[in-house]
Amino acid sequence: MSKKDQKDRDWKAEAKALRSEVKALQAQLGAVKAAPIAAAVARPAKAKPPVSPLAPAGGFPALPVIAGAEFASAAAGVRYAGRTDVMLARLCPGTAIAGVFTRSSTRAACVHDCQAKLKMQVPEGAGAAIIVNSGNANAFTGAAGQASVDAVTSAVAEALDMPASRVFSSSTGVIGEPLPHDRIVAAIDGLRGALSDAGIEQAARAIMTTDTFPKGASAEVRGKGGKIRIAGIAKGSGMIAPDMATMLVYIFTDATVAPDLLQEMLSRSVDDTFNAITVDSDTSTSDALILAATGKSRAAPIETRASAGAEAFEEGLRAVMEDLAKQVVRDGEGATKFVEIRVTGAESVGDAHKVAMSIANSPLVKTAIAGQDANWGRIVAAVGKSGAKADRDRLAIRFGDILVAEKGWRVPDYSEDAASAYMKQPELVIGVDLGLGRAARTVWTCDLTHGYIDINADYRS
Repeated sequence: MSKKDQKDRDWKAEAKALRSEVKALQAQLGAVKAAPIAAAVARPAKAKPPVSPLAPAGGFPALPVIAGAEFASAAAGVRYAGRTDVMLARLCPGTAIAGVFTRSSTRAACVHDCQAKLKMQVPEGAGAAIIVNSGNANAFTGAAGQASVDAVTSAVAEALDMPASRVFSSSTGVIGEPLPHDRIVAAIDGLRGALSDAGIEQAARAIMTTDTFPKGASAEVRGKGGKIRIAGIAKGSGMIAPDMATMLVYIFTDATVAPDLLQEMLSRSVDDTFNAITVDSDTSTSDALILAATGKSRAAPIETRASAGAEAFEEGLRAVMEDLAKQVVRDGEGATKFVEIRVTGAESVGDAHKVAMSIANSPLVKTAIAGQDANWGRIVAAVGKSGAKADRDRLAIRFGDILVAEKGWRVPDYSEDAASAYMKQPELVIGVDLGLGRAARTVWTCDLTHGYIDINADYRS
């Protein structure tokens, strides 16, 4: 072999070895780059927290089937692997839709989209659908947020053969991260195949984030000519403060109700229910309450407030809304106490609400309750800072039936032992009478424990 041939062979061998080394390095680099993506796709689900001690006894209630409404849920891997995180509801043609939403100035793209669709003319004979994901709020995501909403709602519309204008979406979870909508779209065919009128409990579980239990409530009322059924589900545990709504809520009924009247009834019931709860004084970017009336009940249509059955239906609707609102408070992050704040004797309902929410949102009051400390002085301070009209010498404060202070001073027979014993109960009532008028307001809240810090300190991890 000539020296030239030997050099060529040595060069080729060296080049081959170098190419193998480059490929190996490229493979290693690719694995490093892919690691965050793989982690995002297959991030293991967090260990489930223990169920709140305030959870309703008996677990998730048996909800009635709502004719014309079907549900399905799936694990799409939006944030965690193996966790059910998407729910779909299909609603029959002729369904009326109403909604109320957060008034946050940084509300998510899905909220804007729902609000816009509720103002659109409904195509004759069109059904409707609701699709919800947990794990990602799709909020503060710029133009990409609306693109994700469009991708998901268009895919649902195509799968269910309905206009995209009748597909309403919600997202809940981490703020500021792009929604991996392709994972949701990929799950839609499976969701369509799994639709069932008995799937509402799994739908309630699919929308949970830091919730420790799924939330459901129902009512049955007598309409003219037949029964009307109402069933609702909700999620909510933290970032709960009234500015309608304070969570994600979906309520379904088989009643036939004129769309404008349905919206009027829903809006009228909000202040005494979802706008009367608070866990931590923080309003979410994604809060939504959607009410769907399928019109499948045999009861006569409810066209006006004077229609037969209208009053009973609205009372039933409000009862379901209040039940769900209270369940959210009972599942407040880290909560160990369910607290009702009753304010009476105010000059106006607005003043009564200010005082009630000032007490309910006070960290000093809430931590005293967590410590089972009958520190009524913190109630006095919360009333004073509320901005409502109040007179120190007309004020009366009660813990349950125990009068602790009135006429600007502690009552003469006040017993610290009795008040402290009362504070050990899991459900408390704090009463404040302003002594100025006849207006009143009741709100519901929970205590503030270290559990709240633990949950929120590592929420994104």
